[in-house]
Amino acid sequence: MRRSRGLTAALVLSLAGAGTGLGLVLMPEASAITPPVAFTADELPTWQPNGIVWAMAQAGGTVFAGGTFSTVRPPDGSGSGTEQEAVNFVALDAATGAPTSCKLAFTVGDGSATVRTLAVSKDKKTLYAGGYFGAVNGTPVSSAAAIDIETCTPKASFHPSFPATVRAFAVSDDTLYAAGDFSTVEGQTRERFAAVDATSGALRPFVANADEPGRAVAVTPDGKNVLLGGDFFTVNGQNTHALAVVNSATGAVAKTYSTIPSNSVVKSIATDATGFYTGNEGSGGGVFDGRIGLNLGDFSEKWRDRCLGATQFVLPYDGVLYSSSHAHDCTLNGEYPDGRRHHLLAQPTDYQGTPPAPVDGFVASPRKLGWFPDTNDGLGEGIGPRVMAVAEKGDTKYMWVGGEFTTVNGVAQQGLTRFASTGDVGAPTTPVASAASVKPGEVQVRWRTSYDEDDSKLTYRIYRNGSSTPAHTMTADSLEFERQQASWTDTTVKAGQSYTYRVTATDAAGNTSALSATASVTVPVSVQSYPNQVRADGANLYWRYDDTVSPYVADSSTDGNTSGIQLNAPALRQTPGAVSGASTAMGFNGTSQQVYSDHRQTVGASYTIETWFKTNTTRGGKLIGFGNNTDRSSGSYDKQLYMTNTGRLVFGVYNGSTRTVSTGLFETYNDNKWHHVVGTQGPSGMALYVDGQNKGTLNVTNFQQYAGFWHVGGDNLSSWPNRPTSNFFAGQIDETAVYPTALTQAQVKNHYDLAKAPTDTVSKVVTTEDTYINQGAPSQAYGTSTSLAVRGTSAYETYLRFNLPAAPAGTVLKSASLQVKTTTQTGAGTADTVSVVPVTGTWSAAGTTFNTKPTLGTTPLGSIAGVPDGSAVQSVELDTTAVSSVLGTGYSMALTSTGTDPLWIWSSEATAADAAPQLILTFGPK
Repeated sequence: MRRSRGLTAALVLSLAGAGTGLGLVLMPEASAITPPVAFTADELPTWQPNGIVWAMAQAGGTVFAGGTFSTVRPPDGSGSGTEQEAVNFVALDAATGAPTSCKLAFTVGDGSATVRTLAVSKDKKTLYAGGYFGAVNGTPVSSAAAIDIETCTPKASFHPSFPATVRAFAVSDDTLYAAGDFSTVEGQTRERFAAVDATSGALRPFVANADEPGRAVAVTPDGKNVLLGGDFFTVNGQNTHALAVVNSATGAVAKTYSTIPSNSVVKSIATDATGFYTGNEGSGGGVFDGRIGLNLGDFSEKWRDRCLGATQFVLPYDGVLYSSSHAHDCTLNGEYPDGRRHHLLAQPTDYQGTPPAPVDGFVASPRKLGWFPDTNDGLGEGIGPRVMAVAEKGDTKYMWVGGEFTTVNGVAQQGLTRFASTGDVGAPTTPVASAASVKPGEVQVRWRTSYDEDDSKLTYRIYRNGSSTPAHTMTADSLEFERQQASWTDTTVKAGQSYTYRVTATDAAGNTSALSATASVTVPVSVQSYPNQVRADGANLYWRYDDTVSPYVADSSTDGNTSGIQLNAPALRQTPGAVSGASTAMGFNGTSQQVYSDHRQTVGASYTIETWFKTNTTRGGKLIGFGNNTDRSSGSYDKQLYMTNTGRLVFGVYNGSTRTVSTGLFETYNDNKWHHVVGTQGPSGMALYVDGQNKGTLNVTNFQQYAGFWHVGGDNLSSWPNRPTSNFFAGQIDETAVYPTALTQAQVKNHYDLAKAPTDTVSKVVTTEDTYINQGAPSQAYGTSTSLAVRGTSAYETYLRFNLPAAPAGTVLKSASLQVKTTTQTGAGTADTVSVVPVTGTWSAAGTTFNTKPTLGTTPLGSIAGVPDGSAVQSVELDTTAVSSVLGTGYSMALTSTGTDPLWIWSSEATAADAAPQLILTFGPK
């Protein structure tokens, strides 16, 4: 049962304000992340060395780290613990990240000692260490040692002699395999690879001599073969570069490889139940820096990830291949272009279903998963992370990472970090939302999908008119480098009324982003001809540039969802736009600003590119084009419209040479007027249209095939005919569209004509003053209250004053509505009908009380039958004829009721979003 509120409630509400908002969906912290990723991206406090970690292994909840360092210290800012000596080795508790009581010092008499590899026996009792060192805790060794894990002491019985650096170990039941720089072991020839008894260190008869250093070694799960990786070009005299499979007992070559480029090497090899995987590094042209997945059955290649960026380590775990690298260019894998470095990545070890067809002779690897913790490049060679290990303690699993980095996720942390399988606490980024309507009964709500470092599938909730209950809930996928637009069409809206929308993103653990900025839209009372036709003609990219926030440009096409990303802050909402009505344009400075599309795509055999522009530049620039990069200059670029320095327009493609169509020598368009330009290509060749007229054709039906991104306002133009001074366009651009077909001349001309046709315009008029009266306090004035009230018994009435605009020339009022927003207090809504009536008497906000209330008209302008609880915008349709008669004047209206259930709404003094009462007036052609 609802209780009526009187003066006390009004005074309480007057103190409410900007802090009020939606009641967001709150969910408890959970461990969930998007499968098959097994770890969060939230770094945990971990002790850190003062140098580089090269090696890592784990056993029984303890993580062993080796490298080149002399001390370890607590996490920055932890305030607990003091720096400890740690000579090239430290043992740490997997769950706390703190050092254990196990202390080992790896030293050498001449030079600098280093630990380069660590491996644990299958029974988890022995830790093997390799590198370049001559003693462990004073016990003489020769670059290889066995440590009893329980007592943390070197095993004196294990003493093989490796006269040069050991870089990798792999352990079978009774054998330790080694890779490195050595050419002899125990005085016998063993070039770069060797095997010793796992207990005594005695040399095994295994011979797999390589001509260049060995860097990686692994034993197949069945123990029958050993996988070798390194710099070599021959093993046992057989040609095989960087990778080979040999018999585990004899070293006889079982499989050779010739598909790794000569300037690349294998740095890491790891196996799981069905495959093995390599991490590769190289330098120079044609380098291979990525990862290979191979089958264990016949050792054939199943996929290849050709990202560039020096892969240092691979770790398969529960169907996911985790890797450390500085991958900066995944173009050849169909993912992100050359740009910033990504140091930690994850991808499935196998395809679910049929793999794609080979490209350039290789099957592309499965796409990256949503796991993007990151480090910097750090010390030494500036590689970043170099080694990884998974450890378990209690019910939690930990991904440990070591290397030469000095930051993790932007926070200072050197050499070691870790991530857990539980406790995801990072919320997704806040969505950037947009809303638009081009015809009655429909609003498109669009947003740039959010980014979460360990969740690729997020749940989005769309809130309408400030309601705390979502109008729609849906999921959408996104990755750090691919955040496509998501959208929802609201089909419950009414013509002539305004609506607001906000969006949140929630990850699998229940962490929820902040609300997006409010996106506002007024539903037209008739179809907007130009945008409706662009959509009807099949545009699959349509940028209208009506966006109010950076860096998002909404795609207004029906199904395309290819949004744009603003680079270097182009000017928003430039007026007037190219199309008559309320549409706005975007301004570009001609030196650095552009918009590029948000995901890689290909272009079919037929297409159309279309845009409007206005400029007086004499430096030319690109209007729209296709290129293979995003925020960096593209190396492949065509399917473009650009302007020369003199103002001529050029449409061009590349099919082995540049092929162009251009306007005439004296047909220039840098006259600071809006112009419409369209380029088409298809079975009939190329055509260029300007302002609805055909300016030339060319019988060219093909172009360079590559995956890339659409660019507006700039990108590379090097080597193109009549290349302008600037790659970037200075001026305004509006209504950019791309179609998967070649538009006809009639369609192009129709677009040009529709843009000039009269269209509806919307005016939003906020109250100039407002107040209410209270029968329970007949002498009290409420002109400064942040809330207003309506009730029949005992009476509250609300009064609103507006300065109404006159109808623009040649137009009439087509619709009018009053919008108010209920307050956040409990029971602010009403079950009664509230009427809007004219005020015929005089009043002022400061002086009106119940005793001095003005007289009211008898004919209602409109009414609303009940308002639900929950702070939200409510709309009342008004009598268009009655409002038309008072346009161009100051006009007052009142909110009244005959019931006993009060309505509480915000006044113009309130600071809540969308608080002030306002009129929405739609004007259109007579």
